Amino acid sequence: MQSPDLVPSATTVLQTQPAERRGMPVLLRRMMPLIVVAVVLLITFLWISTLELDSIEQRTLNADYITARIGEHLILSITASILVAVLAIPAGIAVSRSSSRVFRGIVIGIANIGQATPAIGVVILLAILWQTGFTTALVALVIYSFLPVLQNTIAGLAQVDPNIRESARGMGMTSGQVLRRVELPLASPVILAGLRTALVFAVGVATVATFINAGGLGDMIINGLKLQRYPVLIVGAVLVAAIAVLIDWAASVVEDIVRPKGL
Repeated sequence: MQSPDLVPSATTVLQTQPAERRGMPVLLRRMMPLIVVAVVLLITFLWISTLELDSIEQRTLNADYITARIGEHLILSITASILVAVLAIPAGIAVSRSSSRVFRGIVIGIANIGQATPAIGVVILLAILWQTGFTTALVALVIYSFLPVLQNTIAGLAQVDPNIRESARGMGMTSGQVLRRVELPLASPVILAGLRTALVFAVGVATVATFINAGGLGDMIINGLKLQRYPVLIVGAVLVAAIAVLIDWAASVVEDIVRPKGL
């Protein structure tokens, strides 16, 4: 009769398996968005290569034109997201520190207006009141993407256990040190989730920048619609979706890296 100590448990079996084998499912799940995007882009490329493109489609569906539009789209989206982080996180900290309900209501109310207004409305209104071009589209994206980061900053700081704050103060930390060393690290997962949402918002809304001559992949989508060149329209839409998925994936990786251990 076999001794119970010699019967391998499930935990023992898992521990004796190679680490690479146990890590493969996690790695596969992590890489799945990249695989899906690569497959979709490959299918789109193969489909376009089978078509007989006319002169208008050839001027649009070429490497130079597509690369230029992708570059414009990425610059606009990423710059807007950086500005949102620079502006919305301090605003969220200020609101969370303020005891004034009026101040809190004003800040959140203004941010809500920007989020509730249709993106095309914000872009066109700013273009009428100000000017057309990259700067106007950038301001519109910042206004539209401001609310998720603001709300997540407030929520992330609010969920920090008051006992942890008191312990930090008891150790002699100042209010600024408690914020930098304790509260912000603990709130970082929620804040980063807001930034991730703002990035995806910015990529989608950047397509309407074409209406005010700010470039981007919206040019391809609008030209495809106006000229009834559906290959151009489909390629533009697929590229926007692919960029949104890739940026969301990259943001999730950064979120996992920055997240404090144990959270």
